[in-house]
Amino acid sequence: MNGNRFSDYEKLLMTRPEILVTHKVKAVEMAATRPLRVLMIAPTSFFSDYGGHIRILEEMRVLQAMGHEVAVVTYYKGSNMPGLDIRRTRPLPWRTDYEVGSSRHKLAFDVYLAAQSVIEALRYRPDVVHGHMHEGAIIGSVVAKLLRVPLVFDFQGSLSAEMVDHNFLAKDGRFYPWVFRLEKFITRLPAAILTSSRQATDLLREDFTVPMHRLQPLPDCADTTRFNPGNFPAEVRQNLKQKLRLPPDRPIVAYLGLLTDYQGIPHLLQAAAILKQAGESAHFLIMGYPNVDHYQKLAAHLRVEDIVTFTGKVEYRDAPLYLSLGDIAVAPKMSSTEGSGKLLNYMALAQPVVAYDSPVHREYLADLGVYAPLGDVNALAEGIATLLRAPVYGRELGQKLRQRAVTEYSWQRAGEEIVMLYRRLTN
Repeated sequence: MNGNRFSDYEKLLMTRPEILVTHKVKAVEMAATRPLRVLMIAPTSFFSDYGGHIRILEEMRVLQAMGHEVAVVTYYKGSNMPGLDIRRTRPLPWRTDYEVGSSRHKLAFDVYLAAQSVIEALRYRPDVVHGHMHEGAIIGSVVAKLLRVPLVFDFQGSLSAEMVDHNFLAKDGRFYPWVFRLEKFITRLPAAILTSSRQATDLLREDFTVPMHRLQPLPDCADTTRFNPGNFPAEVRQNLKQKLRLPPDRPIVAYLGLLTDYQGIPHLLQAAAILKQAGESAHFLIMGYPNVDHYQKLAAHLRVEDIVTFTGKVEYRDAPLYLSLGDIAVAPKMSSTEGSGKLLNYMALAQPVVAYDSPVHREYLADLGVYAPLGDVNALAEGIATLLRAPVYGRELGQKLRQRAVTEYSWQRAGEEIVMLYRRLTN
């Protein structure tokens, strides 16, 4: 062992301290440019063709394209998307299917997810834990503390409000205050929260008293390259119309998303009945799942089965082509707190949009949407009729909406904002 108190290098630093400063600057520069390793936790059956899954998918894709490593821990079911590092839990012995939305089985799913997340985190050693939805934030907080890394919470809607929307909880019931308190506790866990809309940012700041410095709005975005009307020649669209047995001479009113009451599907069918009775010429193309049989029966009950086509599930890879058949797009979602990413795909495809008037819809569409008061079926029908009667005006709106999607809602820009946040939390 060297008997000198200081090494030669330490003596050099004493006489030339600028060397240490230079090394520190270089270390900071390297930290600011080196690829990050991100572990996402998604309490859902990723990937499925709806809503928040698309946000997770696109975030992973853009971060990978920017040179970062991303893995996601999720439930045992779901589609394995090419090029993504997806790590799944073991299946539950008594539950082999999956229920969309709130379910009493989710507690068991999440126990398995928590255990798998800890295992994968110890293997993966991430720089950042990125928890999607509230269960992902809870599990992520345990993992982040264990590894002493920051937690980012991807907030896609209020837990308590979503449970009310799914009829899993009554707002005036005895359990609602407890769920609200739990949600408030969860919002205290992360170092930062990404919000899927500015309305969600306001909700967290005002109702849950989250400090603004921990909030970063990151609205859903659109893949304007894939969702581009120029990708689909008339012949290709015509062939798909024939396959789906759509009428060639009627405007198509399109919807793609979950088929549930809180998404407004009953209202959409009622609006179709109103328009049919009024003699308007239109055909409704309703794409998505689950509950297809239920809504087909409702369409028959309303006597609109002849002007409505249900496709069932449409794979995300096929969504741009199927959506391109629409002349008018509709967004009758009843929730005022959840994101509504489907609007971005409508916009990217240059389709005019009729939507219920909500803060999230206003954020995306601005003054280019055709709005109906929330829950007003007659106004929803009238909004569709307005565009049916003025196709040129509809096409003009659609072109402006596509331009807005391209300039305001780019996944590349969103990815840069996410990485800036990661860098701030890890440096």
